[in-house]
Amino acid sequence: MSSIATFDAGETARLLDFGALIEALAVAAQEHVAGLIRSPVRTAVPLAQEGVLLSMPAAAADLAIHKLVSVCPGNAARGMPTIFGTVTVCDGTTGKPEFVLDGPTVTGRRTAALSMLGVKRLYPSIARTFVVIGTGQQARFHVAAIAQLHPSASIFVLGTAPASEQRFCDQAAREGITVHPANGTIPAEADTVITVTTSKTPVYQESARADRLVIAVGAFTPDAAEIDPLTVRASRIFVDDVEAARAEAGDLLQADVDWSAVHPLSEAVANRTPNDVPILLKTVGSGAWDLAASRVARAALRQ
Repeated sequence: MSSIATFDAGETARLLDFGALIEALAVAAQEHVAGLIRSPVRTAVPLAQEGVLLSMPAAAADLAIHKLVSVCPGNAARGMPTIFGTVTVCDGTTGKPEFVLDGPTVTGRRTAALSMLGVKRLYPSIARTFVVIGTGQQARFHVAAIAQLHPSASIFVLGTAPASEQRFCDQAAREGITVHPANGTIPAEADTVITVTTSKTPVYQESARADRLVIAVGAFTPDAAEIDPLTVRASRIFVDDVEAARAEAGDLLQADVDWSAVHPLSEAVANRTPNDVPILLKTVGSGAWDLAASRVARAALRQ
C-alpha cells in the first residue's frame, strides 16, 4: 500500500470549517436514522487510571471511517493532552484508505458543530448569550464555533474556580476571541448553556426554562451526569443518537427518563420544534458524526 496522507491537528482544523460541518451533520443525521449510515454504538475498552480506549466505525455508500481515540483524564496532571487518536478515512466501495485525520480535532470540531446545529434548530430565536461550563479542550472548540457562527453573541465561561476561568479567557483572547469569566454563576440573561465536562455529578442545577436551551456534551458514560435530574425530567429531550444515548447518556439514565418521549436530533432537522417548552439536547457522539466530518475534509481536499 502506498503511503497515506496524514493531517495533524492544525491541518485537520483547516479542513473542517464549522459552517460546512453543520450542513454535513444535518444531512448525516437524516441518513443515520434512515439506515444509510451504519454506525454501531462505540466499543469502550478500559485503560489504567480511569482512562478508556474508544473504537467508533461508520460506513455509508461514499466512504467509511474508523475513529480510534484514547481518553485519559490523568494526563492533565502529566502536562499531556487528555485525548489522543486518529480517524482513518476509506473509500466506501473499495475500502481503500485515503487519508488520516487528527482524532481529537475531528471530535472537538464536529462535537461543537453538532451543538451549533442544535442551537440552529432548537432555539426559537437568535442566541445572544452563551455560557460554556468547563474549561478544557471541548470548551475551547465550542468557543471557537460560537465565535465564528455567532459573532455578535456574548460568551461566558464557568469553571471550577475563578483562576481557571481567567486562564481560559486569557487564552481565548490570544486567539482573538472575547470570553468573559462567569465568576461562579450563570448570568440570568443566558439563553444557551453548554456543559462540556466529564463530571460525575451535575454542574448545571438550575430549573428548566423555556427561554434557555441547555446542551449537555461532556459526559458519555452511565455513571457521569452534568445536568440535574429535575431539570432533565422537566425538559423536552433531544439526543444525537437514541441507541447510543440509551447505552451511554448518564444524564438521562440517572434521571430515569421515559425513552418513548426522547427525540432524535434528526427530528428537529426535519421539522421546527415547539418554542414554549424547556429543551435539553444531550449528545454522546457517534461514528456517523465523524463520517460527516470526513466528508467535509474530503470535499476540502478535492477543491
